[in-house]
Amino acid sequence: MRLNKLFASMLFVGASFSGTVLADTFQPFEVTDIQVEGLQRVALGAALLSLPVKVGDTVDQLRIQQAIKSLYASTNFENVSVSRDGGVLVVKVTERPTISAVTFEGNKDIKDEQLQESLDGSGVKVGESLDRTMLTGIEKGLQDFYYGVGKYGAKVEAQVINLPRNRVELKFKFTEGLAAEIRQINVVGNKEFTDAELIGMLELKDYVAWWDLFGERRYQKQKLQADLETIKTYYHNKGYIRFEVTSTQVAMTPDRKGLYITINVNEGEKYKVKGINLTGDLMGREELMQSILPIKAGDMYNGGDVTFTEEMYSKYLGRFGYAYPEVKTYPEIDDKTKEVTLNINIKPGKRVYVRSVNFSGNTVTKDEVMRRELRQMEGAWLNSAQIEQSKARLNRLGFFETVDTETIQVPGTDDLVDVAVKVKEQPSGSFNAGVGYGTESGLSLQFGVQQNNFLGSGNQAGVSLSTNKYSKNVNLSYTDPYWTKDGVSLGGSVYWNEFDANEANLERYKNSSYGVALNSGFPINEYNRINGGVGYRHNTISEISAYEQALRFYNIYRDDDPNADLSFDNFELNLGWYRSTLNRGTFPTDGSSQRLSGKMTVPGSDLQYFKTDFDTNFYQPITRSHSFVLLARGRLGYGNGYGQFNDNDQILPFWENYYSGGSSSLRGFKSNSVGPRSFYLYRGSEPCAPEPSGDGCSLPGDPNSIQVSSGRSIGGNAIATASMELIVPTPFLDEAYTNSVRTSFFVDAGNVWDTEFDYDKYRTLPAEEFDKLQDYSDPSRIRASWGLSLQWLSPMGPMVFSLAWPIKEYEGDETEIFSFNIGKTF
Repeated sequence: MRLNKLFASMLFVGASFSGTVLADTFQPFEVTDIQVEGLQRVALGAALLSLPVKVGDTVDQLRIQQAIKSLYASTNFENVSVSRDGGVLVVKVTERPTISAVTFEGNKDIKDEQLQESLDGSGVKVGESLDRTMLTGIEKGLQDFYYGVGKYGAKVEAQVINLPRNRVELKFKFTEGLAAEIRQINVVGNKEFTDAELIGMLELKDYVAWWDLFGERRYQKQKLQADLETIKTYYHNKGYIRFEVTSTQVAMTPDRKGLYITINVNEGEKYKVKGINLTGDLMGREELMQSILPIKAGDMYNGGDVTFTEEMYSKYLGRFGYAYPEVKTYPEIDDKTKEVTLNINIKPGKRVYVRSVNFSGNTVTKDEVMRRELRQMEGAWLNSAQIEQSKARLNRLGFFETVDTETIQVPGTDDLVDVAVKVKEQPSGSFNAGVGYGTESGLSLQFGVQQNNFLGSGNQAGVSLSTNKYSKNVNLSYTDPYWTKDGVSLGGSVYWNEFDANEANLERYKNSSYGVALNSGFPINEYNRINGGVGYRHNTISEISAYEQALRFYNIYRDDDPNADLSFDNFELNLGWYRSTLNRGTFPTDGSSQRLSGKMTVPGSDLQYFKTDFDTNFYQPITRSHSFVLLARGRLGYGNGYGQFNDNDQILPFWENYYSGGSSSLRGFKSNSVGPRSFYLYRGSEPCAPEPSGDGCSLPGDPNSIQVSSGRSIGGNAIATASMELIVPTPFLDEAYTNSVRTSFFVDAGNVWDTEFDYDKYRTLPAEEFDKLQDYSDPSRIRASWGLSLQWLSPMGPMVFSLAWPIKEYEGDETEIFSFNIGKTF
């Protein structure tokens, strides 16, 4: 935009000083014929049309000068001369050459596309004729642009290269040079705030620390103007309503490489608010508007509060269809008492109704899928709150990278608008067929189609097959989120899984399972939803290690054959509540979400147990642009058995335990490694094993001769984790990828423990051996870590890179500084 303005002004100057062509002195004569010489591209008829003289006309010196001006005005000729041969008017022209090509050389600060766009707007483009008088203006306009960004040594030269058939190549050669650096910034006239305070808030810098890799001391005119506004706003927000920047000086060093900036200010004094008057059309809501007024008499004047008040009233009126209200504050300043009276005038304007809502950018997603998320109805008055709510709901779908709304007034009316919803779609599913690698899962093969927006219908469908070093999975699923028009969802899945715990950094066992599930969801309001479902699951457990915690489960449910696999058929019920005010479905930057879920097997199932989980996420933007965001996360979980089996209390199956550690929870610790560890009892080299008919395992003889041997992680029936993250802009990344790449610094903490295992029955062991067992069950043994995380929504699926270092760890903990995974859910 700025380049266009520079070109426009300079081209106007260039055109105003075109060369003058003088005609010979003519005595009046009658034109008997007209001859035009020198035409190549321009047709004779077109030239004659531009000539305000016809055969039979009597012409004189004035008419000839007018004819010459008219020919120049046609923009076809760069030289025109007129003479007479008796009664014949002879017009000799030199056509302007045609631009065959426009090239740029040496430009780095301005992209070719920007330059070409600006030249096109000025008529300097391939296929058009070249007006050489414009070139000087273009050169000066470009140089002024470089001066505005601190490159005072920049030079721009427009070269015209002649080609056959009256064509030219127009080449712009740039010598940009180095940008002038700011040597010093001075503020003169400030008393209440130090130079360091004021200069520290400026975008322009006269000092950059050695460790600040992205800082620069480069001068830019636009940044200086913005910095002056920053200082003014700062003083106004502190009560200095009379503050003003009286002048600024930018002085250049003789070598044109350095700048000194001086900002002269007049602070004035602090003013308090004497009173606030609401005037204009208050629509009978004066009492309500007074009650929500954030400014009170006696407060120190704050310009930011005044702006906030104006915006607040505008948004309030927008909820009732007043789309274009005028809310202005007129201050009455009393310099004697140092007080200001704020007169806030409100003009709601005319109530506006929505004629239609139109969508664009949705090449895959059907209009009906988007329309059912709208809360702004056609035919109703325009409601700004409902527009924002509709935008948030579309963002939470996860189908779109960006969602923008615009109200467009219907031509010829003053009370109708159309709402334009423009979206940029992002991949809402994935097709996987290939090889992956994770530090947790190792080499993996996968094939899958997962589509959260199946054929643009908004339905979720998936087919996936995957295998890695510890797991094989097959899953078919389908969910219709709008099974009814009221938003009741219905879905189901069929699955099969084989899991080898030994390869997953856990104590050895194998679990083969298959099942089917049916689920449904019911919306309570805009932000809350209840989900429920039923399912059937079959588990076959084999190759169980004979560690003490597993023997407790094994001895309750084992078959008569101690070597037989354990098989269970369970029918499950689940119920959950979900609340979300997040502003986006993927990579949110504002809002919160909470999920409370519970699952239990129905009485009569082979196993009777329950699990409850609570997860919460809070996103708090630190900056208005949401480039810096604070994220707080937490998770609580608890599971246990209920009822009895063979006169024994039922317990939570060990394969349903909670685990922590790895990229999805406690980063910096190996996957699933945090929490209780298995232990074995030995006497010498003889391990404890389950008795064929007993209720435990025993080693006959003196208990003082028994040793405890630690095993691998086994998880527990209780979990508590928390995380704090600072989300920051990703360095060196183009702004276009902000919604697909996320960088954050984090601190994780948490633990997993077992509340049900009876460690007291091992008190007969030697004290040093029993002390080892106490460590496994202590919930206060919190682990913590800190580090850096990079997440990318890549074409191959979500990628997560983490660098983490433990802050608090215990003997035997397994740590992992670097982790990389593809396909993890964020």
